[in-house]
Amino acid sequence: MQPLTQHLHKTLLTVAGQTVIDRILDGLADRGVTPVTIVTGYRADELTTHVARHHPHLDVRYVHNADYETTNNIHSMALAFEHMELDEDVVLIESDLVYEPRVLDRLLASGHPDVALVDRYRAGMDGTVVSLSPSGRITAVITPALQPDNFSFTDKYKTLNIYRFSAALCRDKLCKLLTYYTSTFDRNCYYELVLGMLIYVQQVDVHAEVLDGEVWAEIDDPNDLRIAEYTFNPATRYDTLTAGWGGYWTSDVLDFAFIRNEYFPPPAVLSELRLNLPDLLHSYGSRQSILDQKLAWALQWPAGLVHAVAGASQCYPWLRAWYAGRRVLLPAPTFGEYPRVFPGARTYLDAPGIDWTEVEREAEEADVVVFVNPNNPTGTLLATERIRRFAEDHPATTVVVDESFLDFSDEPSIVGHLADGALPNVLVVKSLSKVLGVPGIRLGVLATSDPTTAARIAEETPIWDLSSVAENFLEIILKHRPALEQSFRQTAADREQLTRLLKDSPGVDAVVPSGGDFVLVRLTGDAVAADTAARRLVERRGVLVKDVSHKMGDGRGWWRIAVRTPRDQDRLAMALHDLGGAW
Repeated sequence: MQPLTQHLHKTLLTVAGQTVIDRILDGLADRGVTPVTIVTGYRADELTTHVARHHPHLDVRYVHNADYETTNNIHSMALAFEHMELDEDVVLIESDLVYEPRVLDRLLASGHPDVALVDRYRAGMDGTVVSLSPSGRITAVITPALQPDNFSFTDKYKTLNIYRFSAALCRDKLCKLLTYYTSTFDRNCYYELVLGMLIYVQQVDVHAEVLDGEVWAEIDDPNDLRIAEYTFNPATRYDTLTAGWGGYWTSDVLDFAFIRNEYFPPPAVLSELRLNLPDLLHSYGSRQSILDQKLAWALQWPAGLVHAVAGASQCYPWLRAWYAGRRVLLPAPTFGEYPRVFPGARTYLDAPGIDWTEVEREAEEADVVVFVNPNNPTGTLLATERIRRFAEDHPATTVVVDESFLDFSDEPSIVGHLADGALPNVLVVKSLSKVLGVPGIRLGVLATSDPTTAARIAEETPIWDLSSVAENFLEIILKHRPALEQSFRQTAADREQLTRLLKDSPGVDAVVPSGGDFVLVRLTGDAVAADTAARRLVERRGVLVKDVSHKMGDGRGWWRIAVRTPRDQDRLAMALHDLGGAW
């Protein structure tokens, strides 16, 4: 937990305004579980002072582990048993746990004499796991040291490290083996090792109570603390998510804010990546010219036009530098990176809907014109042929075309018009994370037929710009082009389903037609109501949407909602109906 525990005991860290130790002791006191024995070690005086001040009426006893720096919890448990009478059941709770009261209730209500709380193993968990018999009896305790590289967690359960042991088990078997093992073999290991021995030789029957939605968290490092804060403080979840701009794999949230292809990559691609991952992590990627060629093959674009980048976001600082001092024209609203890198740009309105007369008029005073097609967040789709004619009619104007969402529409890419040096004033920008469904890999592309621009891109691009994982992904997807095309068609169909669901949802005034894998929704309430409703969706239903009211600038409430699977979209619709539109 360093550096958070450099000057503070671990159990005095707070989660949702309450210390870890106070949560544990309050739960025990409320259920009449006394006396409480605490094994101390690091910063012991600080802990005992806090407990005395905040729990003066609780019968608390202390056992100090003076060798805490060189021993592990097996020694602490042996010391505790040595100082306890062991004439009644023992509840064992490790002090790095945060859990809702129902968790402890499950333990105390169990009809079995010896009980362990476990949960289904899921991503983000680590530590000791167990195997269960069909009747729920623990058949094996598998500590991290016994989990090889190819270990399968699919049928395993994570121990919460919360147990209820009968006095007989503690006194007659567990205490004796703990004492013998720590004095004879090793004091710097986990007590689960001894418990696993007893289970293996069939000397004890420990029943597993499998949690059914009860909430808990283990805090082993600062990231765990952040996750626990999110889990146990619903009022701050929305702000935590929106401030993070991603990293949601540790958060229990259905994400309709960020946009990606839900149907790609297919399982076969993931399986091949998984197989190759050990070698990829130990390997450097190829030089840029090879990466460009592989990306061109994957996209089926002319090789000489394609420049691979680590996500489209890599190119925005380049655009700012390349076009500094030039007159830039942007759609408004649009993706936030464009107004950020061109803060003084003129704009043409996407109402939603773009008036070409306005574009032509404003372009007369512009050196650079940006088209985001389809536009984000409106979903407005322009005809590629119309953009081509504009670029052809304005050869002295640089035309930046962002096609990050174009594959979800019926419009072709303008890249097909750049062959043989045509339209050298066009620069195509495309994020591939959304199209290929792999934002975690970071893939993007620039395309140009202009040799000067191509040379600038080559000069700006660092060596080994793509990871070996990203490069291998480009190799793999060559064999899965039909699945990719099908994913676009399925997403478009799901977009229609989402539109129908939203039109029938309370609080929704209109759904704007979209060419991307998202839709823009106008709400019946104002921007303040939209913010309130978005927060409630996260707090009450674990559903996140993108509030874009501030971008629209009319005081109305607007959300951008990503296209997901029909099942996810049904869940969103149910959540909206639960809110009832009374925002």
